[in-house]
Amino acid sequence: MRYSKLFGKTIKDVPKDEVAVNAKLLLRGGFIDKMMTGSYTLLDLGRRVEKKIEKIIKEEIDATGAEEILMPLLHPKEIWNETGRWDSAKEVMYQFKKDDKEFALSFTHEEIVMDLIRKHVSSYKDFPVKIYHFSTKFRDEKRAKSGILRGREFLMKDLYSAHVSEADMLKYYMEIKKVYLKIFKRMGLDALITQASGGVFTKNFTHEFQVIADSGEDEIIYCPTGDFSANVEVETKEEKCKICQTPLKKAKAIEVGNIFPLGTYYSEKMNVNFTDKDGKRQPVWLASYGIGLTRAVGAIVEIHHDEKGIIWPKEVAPFDVHLVHIEDSTTEKFVQEVNSTLEKNGIEVLWDDRETVSAGAKFADADLIGIPVRLVVSKRNGDKIEFKERKSDKSELLSLDEIVKRLS
Repeated sequence: MRYSKLFGKTIKDVPKDEVAVNAKLLLRGGFIDKMMTGSYTLLDLGRRVEKKIEKIIKEEIDATGAEEILMPLLHPKEIWNETGRWDSAKEVMYQFKKDDKEFALSFTHEEIVMDLIRKHVSSYKDFPVKIYHFSTKFRDEKRAKSGILRGREFLMKDLYSAHVSEADMLKYYMEIKKVYLKIFKRMGLDALITQASGGVFTKNFTHEFQVIADSGEDEIIYCPTGDFSANVEVETKEEKCKICQTPLKKAKAIEVGNIFPLGTYYSEKMNVNFTDKDGKRQPVWLASYGIGLTRAVGAIVEIHHDEKGIIWPKEVAPFDVHLVHIEDSTTEKFVQEVNSTLEKNGIEVLWDDRETVSAGAKFADADLIGIPVRLVVSKRNGDKIEFKERKSDKSELLSLDEIVKRLS
């Protein structure tokens, strides 16, 4: 990708009402555009990061036997009335009337999933059901002030599992706990499994995945050994870990995922049953598991940045290398060869080919954008290429073959 052709370049100024680090750096770096509070466009660079996150999630969730679907975002009032959430969740739902009928924009999909299950499965032989989708969510967020960490419109992965028993539900629930930790680790996030309340989803305790960050809006208490963690909103008064007796610590954190053991709450309200081995009708056991994709983009930036800009972890970076050409007619053929060779070897390249921009400005933009490796082709370097990792201050001169081997 030639940077000169990229839609959405780096900018110097961001909206004055943006206070979050993720918003400032993503806006300045040309990853997102702000339409209004809580609503952002993912530009090419931002979409590339989001797609890398989506790829990681899909790989790990598919490995559990789950199937990807895509559910509607526009829902009729009637289906929400079956569980009573048309009224109980109205503070977070966008509800409206059209031609004497009432609708809502999706803020979650439990009711929709249960409707699917009662239409398509009836016997114990059909279970478990594991289905997920990537889709937009709409929530009337009153505190939309943290960039893409807390939006009114955002991308999310929803996974739902339906089972014939509590034991089977909890078995898969525990499997997803481990899978989520792996997913976040691959993104460059060290998440803590944190006990929390269920909010508008369930009256039972649930689990959040929290990443410690000074900029976080949540507050957790946790055991430094990793044995225990809870959201302060749970109102626990523990001072020491129940398992190892280590004094608990308190910290700000960013929620990047959550899982809910919903049980038979929804199936009983919506009459979603199956026929067991003895021919008796039984309620379906349900659990749900969410990861905010755009929230994850923001969380990664909050954790991985310095005074110069973003430092993307390799697996989620928009490109593998940022190729900077210090303009000189004698190196034009060589930089084209470098770009072509890298791409032929499966290495994704953002090539800063701008002709009227100084070397200093190109380096500053490279630091702001935060791609893991910067390569510099210049007359001074001759047939060598300057290789520098974004997270390091050191650089070295390497041949094109050496760089291909290092990056492949």
